[in-house]
Amino acid sequence: MSASTLKLNPPFRAEHIGSLKRPLKLLQKRKDLDDGKCTVEELRVVEDEAIRTIVQMQREVGIKSITDGEFRRHMFYDGVFDNLEGMKHVKPVPPEMFMDYVPDVAAFKKLDFKGADTYICISKLKRTKPFYVPQFEALKAFTTPEEHKNIKITMAAPEWFHLRHGEYAYPKDVYNNDQEYFEDIAVAYQAEIQDLYAAGCRNIQIDDPLLAYFCAESMIKGMEERGVDHEALLDTYIRAYNNCLKNRPADMNVGLHLCRGNFRNGMHFSEGGYDRIAIKLFKEINVDCYYLEYDTPRAGTFEPLKHLPPNKAVVLGLISTKFPTLEDMDDLVKRIHNAANIIASGEPKRSVEAALNQICISPQCGFASHSEGNLVDENAMREKLSLVARTAKAVWGDN
Repeated sequence: MSASTLKLNPPFRAEHIGSLKRPLKLLQKRKDLDDGKCTVEELRVVEDEAIRTIVQMQREVGIKSITDGEFRRHMFYDGVFDNLEGMKHVKPVPPEMFMDYVPDVAAFKKLDFKGADTYICISKLKRTKPFYVPQFEALKAFTTPEEHKNIKITMAAPEWFHLRHGEYAYPKDVYNNDQEYFEDIAVAYQAEIQDLYAAGCRNIQIDDPLLAYFCAESMIKGMEERGVDHEALLDTYIRAYNNCLKNRPADMNVGLHLCRGNFRNGMHFSEGGYDRIAIKLFKEINVDCYYLEYDTPRAGTFEPLKHLPPNKAVVLGLISTKFPTLEDMDDLVKRIHNAANIIASGEPKRSVEAALNQICISPQCGFASHSEGNLVDENAMREKLSLVARTAKAVWGDN
């Protein structure tokens, strides 16, 4: 269950989504590894150097939810299914295994990116090794004991490959139905969360652009044409989330991040406000906070926030990671207060002050969901994160 009272710190007033711009030296070293020109140990030395630097940058700009920038990954969703027994790496991917109604599928069919690789279930799924615990332990070495509770681990969504592959997601002689498939995934997530907690982690964020795809008319239409019950499928994913988070420790903050795609150079895949899914998103998924894309009109208005319960926080993604242009702080402050007014008008009604207390801010997504990142250099990234922190201080002071 989500907490009965509002959790803050984390999430902090000034947040970020996790991935940060990777230095060129790190990108080159990872390419060297792919080309067989260096060892994993040699790559690790460069990773450690880059992470040490990026941790200090976060401190300097005022970000408390420290991450490793996802510098040990190629894609933001790495970590779960590439380490789960029973999953098989597939490349090249037979075109028919992708569901054409999923908004990002067209891009992955056209472009030969490493991100177009996939994993398919071929046998019973079982967690035989940790997903993110080693990354958390490594990050502890670059942070102080006081910072350990604030470290944020970003995680892949449990339905990541299921939506993309539909009927091809698992063999019917392995699992009879989606319920059985997601039951084993839930067992794996539960074990990972418990091990993260035992290691000292108190702050996780599940990254899930797929839920935002349910806001896209293009996907809804495509599903209906193919005979897929999108309402039932969304309900299946909500049950999967709640099972994955079952029995989680009460003092662990769990956030859910939704965006509409942030591939190489900031490419987005879908459009549509949260209106279609807002009630289920806010009232049925047992998380503590939501990190929501809100930097452009394609994310819709703040109206769906009327459904946000008083015991949950929302981190408004008002600053774009896709372009270097810096947003106007006065405009950001106005948007924050506008969101507070809308939350206050919801059910149950609450004071504007109480609604404002439920809000934090961040960029709309990471700066490098794909390892090569967006069209924002390291200096612009620093300025964007500094703007997040300065805006938060202008609205909430040091709270």
